[in-house]
Amino acid sequence: MTTIEPSTPTSSPPIRRIVLGLTGGIAVYKSAELTRLFVKAGVAVDVVMTPAACRFIAPITLQALSGRPVRTDLWESGADNGMGHIDLTRGADAIVVAPASADFLAKVANGHADDLLSTLCSARDCRLFVAPAMNRQMWHNAATQRNVARLAQDGVAILGPDSGEQACGEVGDGRMLEPQAIFDALVAAMQPKVLAGKRVLLTAGPTFEPIDPVRGITNTSSGKMGYAIAQAAAEAGAQVTMVSGPTALDTPAGVERVDVGSARQMADAVMERVSACDVFIAVAAVADYTPAIVSERKIKKSGAPLAIELKPTVDILATVAAAARAPYCVGFAAESHDVLAHAEEKRKRKKLPLIIANRAQDAFGADDNAVTLLDDAGAHPLPPMDKLALARTLVREIAQRMGSR
Repeated sequence: MTTIEPSTPTSSPPIRRIVLGLTGGIAVYKSAELTRLFVKAGVAVDVVMTPAACRFIAPITLQALSGRPVRTDLWESGADNGMGHIDLTRGADAIVVAPASADFLAKVANGHADDLLSTLCSARDCRLFVAPAMNRQMWHNAATQRNVARLAQDGVAILGPDSGEQACGEVGDGRMLEPQAIFDALVAAMQPKVLAGKRVLLTAGPTFEPIDPVRGITNTSSGKMGYAIAQAAAEAGAQVTMVSGPTALDTPAGVERVDVGSARQMADAVMERVSACDVFIAVAAVADYTPAIVSERKIKKSGAPLAIELKPTVDILATVAAAARAPYCVGFAAESHDVLAHAEEKRKRKKLPLIIANRAQDAFGADDNAVTLLDDAGAHPLPPMDKLALARTLVREIAQRMGSR
């Protein structure tokens, strides 16, 4: 038996240093906040500004926020060997150009290198991210769209743009993404691809067991943990399908979502897809019981007690785990008391390689969670953290255990 040491959980991005490029446009004021976000996360930021960017915001502002010299001139190398026009990206994890003007996109798409920023983009050995920002007509211009398509084909990550009110007073596509959205997208893209080539099927959210046309049995699960794991698995390179009970959450990028209501519907959706997956993660808070009879009409209120006969629902996780060619199965155990004892009993009864236990009253609806991993080697507690950071840690744990099988 191989002993698996838990991954070191962290909320910090997997990025040490970036080059942040600023081009001309009113959206350049957002770059100050973007710089602050990276610095706050412990990322070193080397800012490079085009002459046009300097007309909208002073380099001293970015220097104060980054705590590092701001580069603006191709001919002032800033390097002992006179190669500052290429050395600045050496050792950087990424170049992020935000805002990226239509002119700059055209330069990079066509291999032009006539200023410091475009030269650095041409002579890079790291990933390039661009966040377009321009007037809606400029964005939809045929030449701009050709350039964006070429950049994407060349492996450049296009972040946005957003749609909304623009500085010119018009409304439409072309707004630069907000700084937090750019930061989040970069952190997501830079996650290690520990599940590359794997197919992940997971369940998320609550189920709803109808009593009559307007009432039903459900629980207080928000779906946040399941959706975070779906996002983390997609970031890790997996092909992800999420079978979701009723939630108000947005579908994570790159995730195929299948909406269901009841436990029976969730079970059917899982069984239709499970044979094609490598990993099954049962995160959903599935109802253990459902009404034996569903009234076709609304049950009218009266002064008398109402008795509803309940019958057990199908155990989705146990059914999948018992299959002849079962995928790697991961369960969740949300318990109100004796958490570890109940979770371990559940793991052994369902013959699971891994189960993740937590207190239901602390986890349901919350933004943070604290869990303990239970496997054949014992219990491995993780400290409290936000659910996305936890999800990324759990994905690494799952990938590590799959690799050791």
